[in-house]
Amino acid sequence: MSVRAELLRLALRLLVKRGTRIAAGAEGWRRSTALAERLVPRPPRSFDLEAVTAGGVKAELVSWNGSARDILYLHGGGYVLGSPLLFRDLTWRLAKSARARVLCIDYRLAPEHPYPAALEDSIAAYRWLLGAAGSPNRIVVMGDSAGGGLALAMLLKLRDEGTPLPGAVVALSPWTDLTLTGASLRTNTEGGPTCKSEDFSIFAAWYLAGVDPSTPYASPLFGNLAGLPPVLIQVGSDEMLLDDSVRIAEKLRCAGGQVELEIWPRMPHGWHLYARIVPEGQRAITQIGEFVQANT
Repeated sequence: MSVRAELLRLALRLLVKRGTRIAAGAEGWRRSTALAERLVPRPPRSFDLEAVTAGGVKAELVSWNGSARDILYLHGGGYVLGSPLLFRDLTWRLAKSARARVLCIDYRLAPEHPYPAALEDSIAAYRWLLGAAGSPNRIVVMGDSAGGGLALAMLLKLRDEGTPLPGAVVALSPWTDLTLTGASLRTNTEGGPTCKSEDFSIFAAWYLAGVDPSTPYASPLFGNLAGLPPVLIQVGSDEMLLDDSVRIAEKLRCAGGQVELEIWPRMPHGWHLYARIVPEGQRAITQIGEFVQANT
């Protein structure tokens, strides 16, 4: 593990311990991320950045001359916060590594728009991409944290509706169990988190708004995972969502699926977002690109 990554873990831990955002509700969290958005740089000039509407959903499309496939990116943020702008320094890197256009959607957020709003927006954007691409084999669905769980949940819904599935899926530290039964939510609280363990129950309540947390379209861990395309999962070894990643990988294998589970030693949640400063972030993105190109 690099020195820069160790310093990042320390910085994240200090920031979280000082945080009081939950007390201020969803807007407290959003004020914090709004400050972070101001620090996100634009992609290099060789990349095109375009505001689009994908199936009625606002989105940001990042592309470049080498684009050969499409990625639908579903950002994290506990279904409560996040935006394409916040993830812009990641999406252009994914575009370059995977030789793809990346569509990062601004799906509706809880608690104002609870389940299934995010799921509906994701499906609408995927169908828009499918209409543009023509072939589902040239599309990848990707997401981190809540977005990673949303990506897998969306595939279950698409499969059940008979919609053609994408060529591959990438889930970065996916939140797959909104019943919060993963042991790592309680044991891995010092691994450089971006939120506290108790925050997950708040986010889940805001998103579900009374819906059964074990419904597969919200918690894909409890769904029938047969028939899904190849899946790559990357997660840090001492993240709170480690068990969500490990258990979904095991269930995918048991369902006959092709899944690659990478457990990165001591990486903090969302380390890909810090590829500008930590070498492990760029290495992980490179491996994502290799997986995407091999499966689409």
